[in-house]
Amino acid sequence: MELHPKILEKNGRKEFVILPYEEFEQIEQELGAYHDLQELREAKEAEVDSPTEPLSDVRKTLGI
Repeated sequence: MELHPKILEKNGRKEFVILPYEEFEQIEQELGAYHDLQELREAKEAEVDSPTEPLSDVRKTLGI
């Protein structure tokens, strides 16, 4: 992803960044995907010791 920021200064210090809206949206999407991945990893880690059942057994139980 290539960004095209415009830096605004106040009293000689960098204060704000302005981005084209499309780049802002792209950053939002990437951050959302990153947070989703973090949550998935946390959920997977929380369930690591949970009992499991083979798919074939589940199918047999459900009759499919």
